Amino acid sequence: MKPSGSAVGTLLRAAVFCLIYAGFAIIWSLVCLVIGPFLPFEKRIALVNVWTRLIFWTLRHVNGVEIEVRGLDGAAVDRPLVIAANHQSNLETFYLQLLFSPQATILKRELLWIPFFGWGLKMLRPIAINRKRASTALREIVRQGGERLKQGMHVTIYPEGTRRPPGEPGAFHSGAAMLARHAGVPILPVAHNAGNCWPARSMLPRPGRVIFEIGTPIEPGEFSTKELNAKVEQWVTHKALELAAMNSDQRPVVGGQ
Repeated sequence: MKPSGSAVGTLLRAAVFCLIYAGFAIIWSLVCLVIGPFLPFEKRIALVNVWTRLIFWTLRHVNGVEIEVRGLDGAAVDRPLVIAANHQSNLETFYLQLLFSPQATILKRELLWIPFFGWGLKMLRPIAINRKRASTALREIVRQGGERLKQGMHVTIYPEGTRRPPGEPGAFHSGAAMLARHAGVPILPVAHNAGNCWPARSMLPRPGRVIFEIGTPIEPGEFSTKELNAKVEQWVTHKALELAAMNSDQRPVVGGQ
């Protein structure tokens, strides 16, 4: 069976996306490495995110992917927060960098070893952990995460630990809840369906609407770490399952950043 015209078009647009994504990553990483060390941190973030914004321009205008954000209250995010989101795709890792800034993301240290991409990523002060050493990783999340929060940054954690297909949530690890309790800051739950348009371990985005559902910050004081983790997991999982049920080819109606 020959592929349909629409399928061929989607593949061609995905190829254009890959060229822009990879090609500009190399060029812009080198620019950031030359200019970034001489800039204040806030301007360094803006410099690195030129590439991030180009990604979303390409996703929207070439691949037909648009973003809708629901429930974002500026007054609720004007202080440092621990942001806990489900993990499906590369898309949410990029978009949350734009939505909540400045932020430090918890990530596996191997990402910083990727030529060009990892070099630029390191300039954003992420918290890189060794996932093979769980107890050490948890201590580093609490220690480094607490430092970033004191510096006025949000800390973003994907408690599932690895990307999961839409509709197949994973169990939440307790790092986000433990950090929030130790630092005395709220957790902001976030759910999305990014995997519908940009599947995990794929560079072939497809048209559709990605929705980010922003919850209400949860104060940690009245909960144990286990209770707080369960409360966040319940909210994020429920919303993510609702969003995953949307058709991936549904045309977008509301744009984001």
